[in-house]
Amino acid sequence: MSATRLEKLRKISPLVIGDIMLDRFIYGKVERISPEAPVPIFKYDHEKEMLGGAGNVVANITSLGCKCDFLGVIGNDAEGRKISSLLKKIGVHSHLLRLNDYPTIVKARLIAGNNHIVRVDHEKNLPIIANVLDRFESILSKAIRSADVVLLSDYNKGILTKETTQMIISICRRLNKPVIADPKGLDYSKYRGATLIKPNLKEFGEATGRKYSPKSATFHEEVTEGALRLMEEHDIDNLIVTLSEYGMLHISRSEKKVNHIFTEAREVYDVSGAGDTTLATLGMAIGSGMPIKDAMVLANRASGIVVGKLGTATVSFEELRAACSGNGRTGNWDSLLKDDELKTVIGRARAQNRTVKVVYGDFRKFGAAEIEKLNDIKSGCDSLFTVISGNGAECELARAVLCNHIAVDGVAVCADAEVWLKEHLAELKLQQGDIVALDSVI
Repeated sequence: MSATRLEKLRKISPLVIGDIMLDRFIYGKVERISPEAPVPIFKYDHEKEMLGGAGNVVANITSLGCKCDFLGVIGNDAEGRKISSLLKKIGVHSHLLRLNDYPTIVKARLIAGNNHIVRVDHEKNLPIIANVLDRFESILSKAIRSADVVLLSDYNKGILTKETTQMIISICRRLNKPVIADPKGLDYSKYRGATLIKPNLKEFGEATGRKYSPKSATFHEEVTEGALRLMEEHDIDNLIVTLSEYGMLHISRSEKKVNHIFTEAREVYDVSGAGDTTLATLGMAIGSGMPIKDAMVLANRASGIVVGKLGTATVSFEELRAACSGNGRTGNWDSLLKDDELKTVIGRARAQNRTVKVVYGDFRKFGAAEIEKLNDIKSGCDSLFTVISGNGAECELARAVLCNHIAVDGVAVCADAEVWLKEHLAELKLQQGDIVALDSVI
């Protein structure tokens, strides 16, 4: 992906609405068992506090270099003041409703070495009352009007009730603003009218009343059926199901077909906050006008970076740019690969047991239909490379288009792509079925 396309993400104005909380991480070590009871003795060393829940979505957006507004509820207490301070520190313009007799949500985690021992939650359900709703709606209208995209981070703690969520979506539709929800609970009627909802597989199964297995031969068909039923019932345009190590699926109500983006193999240290990173990146990408399929690939890459970190983490713009420019990846989206370079990146992918497809041919008449075909091919493999036959200005234009195509991991040009590939099949450790003629996919 080009640096220009990534830079567009930093120029939008997202609004995040949801359940904010304070994440407290207490670090120490365990060296012995208590003589009082068969439990470990945790020896305190230090602690740190950061934004949690919807606050982690906000933290990811600002870490990616984007200005962000936030609307949420905190208690009139020390923890609430800490959240307000942390939001200011990262440059967030916040609309915080401070309530008396309501404790700010705090989640404290004890970490010994790299092991998460226990979590202690301090919370109670948020009492939404009539006089707060009037104030809430007034703030909402102003905040949504100046936003490019609205993200709902629902942790089922009380701010996103059916009444408030429908109020938000109604204003968004009236102002023609996309609204993306990370849902909680079984009743998706409160998300009626949303542009996109993003449940994980467990949440999706609970909402549709069945279990799904990514290993099933009929998995795509089953998920598509359940998603379309859910979207039709609740007037939702798009649904993305996150699948942990299996990537994520997108189903559009208008197209009625599934698009599966597979995750990249990474060492996983902690999945805390990966869903928040996905929501933040999806929202920024869609808010910037990026197609949902491309936004998914970008979000998948961002969440892949985060799970390699310990604790509720964020991804920086520099980390995402490096991941999209080929640093640490199988290919390079921004430059032309020479023959030897193509051999190297394909060889590296095969050494990592990644599935590889190579599409070759005359790309001079490459258009929107072919772009969709490449998306479809990428949904069935880990790495996709293209080899352009020919030379001249038209080939150079095709190369520029392909280098900026988010599904393509590497581009090469040679006089006769088919001949070159067949000569190097064994060397590249590819099978005949791994190379696809462009003519056959049009």
